[in-house]
Amino acid sequence: MSDEFVSHGIVLDDEGMAQALDVLKVGAAELWSVLSVETSGVGFFSDRRPKILYEQHVFSRLTAHKFDASNPDISNPKAGNYGATGSHQYDRLLAAMKLNREVALQSASWGVGQTMGFNFADTGASSVEDMVERMTRAENDQLLCTATQMAKNGSINALRARDWTNFARNYNGPNFAVNNYDARLRAAFNSFSFGGTPDLKVRAAQNYLIYLGYFPGTVDGILGKRTRDAMNLFQAKEAMPETMTLDDGTLERLILRVNALPL
Repeated sequence: MSDEFVSHGIVLDDEGMAQALDVLKVGAAELWSVLSVETSGVGFFSDRRPKILYEQHVFSRLTAHKFDASNPDISNPKAGNYGATGSHQYDRLLAAMKLNREVALQSASWGVGQTMGFNFADTGASSVEDMVERMTRAENDQLLCTATQMAKNGSINALRARDWTNFARNYNGPNFAVNNYDARLRAAFNSFSFGGTPDLKVRAAQNYLIYLGYFPGTVDGILGKRTRDAMNLFQAKEAMPETMTLDDGTLERLILRVNALPL
């Protein structure tokens, strides 16, 4: 696949999580609550492009409605018309980029925290192109962008207080209640508080297995049956010993195979 948005899809590690938590001064459960609601806690699609959601009403607003009549599926003052996740979102983004590249990039939400492109300055990026490059590179970069934006726009205070209603209003917008955003955050926090947060090594293996065409189930950092079965299939194909736990050799081989995938 030749695409400017495809990368090796480098996933979150302990260093990236620690860096974000240091910016936010919150616990891991608080941060995972946001990520799980925004993207189920995964920053890349299976094709190793950053997760995005294209917003037609943002493109319409930022272009002063110039393309509403000629391209109503791409530029529309009404929110919605999202369609399927995954490659369809890039189909819409690429169509908008042909009309106005910079505004199109600003009109999508990016990465594991779904940071809007027009908020690039709040992420510490010098331009939307700079922000998108970071989002494309690795989940560590995605998460740092999200954490930096939270610190800049003030939503960090509500997150620290676990004030899910005000956090939802600040981070998701005034219509947050339509999708029960605050209630979902609260439920996610309770789950992570009592059940623990994802094991990042297992989560990495799950993501890499997906990139390679295996089916480990939900990316949740838990080495359940589906993940173990997928891991064992990979180990068998690689003529490696089949194990009940994820060992360093298997994770290293997964990374090696992912890095060999075409960009």
